[in-house]
Amino acid sequence: MDVAATWGVFRRGAGDPSFKVAGGALWRAVETPVGPATLRTVTRPGEGCVLGEAWGAGADWVLEHLPSMLGADDVAADDFESLHPVVAESRRRHPGWRVPRTGLVMESLVPAIVEQKVTGQEAFGGWRRIVRRFGEPAPGPGQVLGLQLHPTPAVLGQIPSWEWLRAGVSPQRSDTVVRVAALARRLEELPAMSHAAARKRLVSIPGVGVWTAAETAHRALGDPDAVSFGDYHVAADMGWALTGHPVGDEGLVELLRPWAGQRYRVQRYLELGGAGRPRRGPRMAPRRHLPVA
Repeated sequence: MDVAATWGVFRRGAGDPSFKVAGGALWRAVETPVGPATLRTVTRPGEGCVLGEAWGAGADWVLEHLPSMLGADDVAADDFESLHPVVAESRRRHPGWRVPRTGLVMESLVPAIVEQKVTGQEAFGGWRRIVRRFGEPAPGPGQVLGLQLHPTPAVLGQIPSWEWLRAGVSPQRSDTVVRVAALARRLEELPAMSHAAARKRLVSIPGVGVWTAAETAHRALGDPDAVSFGDYHVAADMGWALTGHPVGDEGLVELLRPWAGQRYRVQRYLELGGAGRPRRGPRMAPRRHLPVA
């Protein structure tokens, strides 16, 4: 079990206030349906186990769901790796990776909305500012570590427009966050639905497209087929890794047909293996039209 690889998708940049590695343990601040929790996990390879401790009103809930969060429910097809040598090699190098399933839709959906159509620097910075300004300190030792909980839907719905702008989040994205915050109760029903039905409900919300739904589904719902179509890099990088040439979303759909039902698994194995186009030139500069404070 590779906790770092499995939970790497939960970390929103190096300065994520809700995620920390300290003292040989991985720490997360989690807002559960029954209250806040600080979660600490330690991997014991020699004993073949992952130890979890939790504090706060949501401690029992988060420990009960910890196996699913670590991918205990995830099963790949037996012949999955035989379909391409690059995918097979990455799977061989990362045998402990699993598709996680937190069951916490808002935890994954809201940051994904903030990350829409901006550079990684803008995306992570904007969400980090929102969490630090409007999130509460995590309970127990999480507070000592400086962990912050994600703002609750009630809080997100009340953040003034100028505070979003100060955080570097444009009105289009902040309006979508407020919209999904008002639907939070209905959205937390998604883990009980089929993956296809859950994604359909997500994209029915104005401002939530295929990319945002996928970014939510493979984190919160454990959906192994939720490819991040519409991403600036994903299709081109995956195309390069699989064929030696970048492709667009339409080309990626064709390339991934042999892995129907498991397409996100291919995406993540290629990401973990570092397969993709060689980077040339400077990174895209962040935009400067928002009054970031």
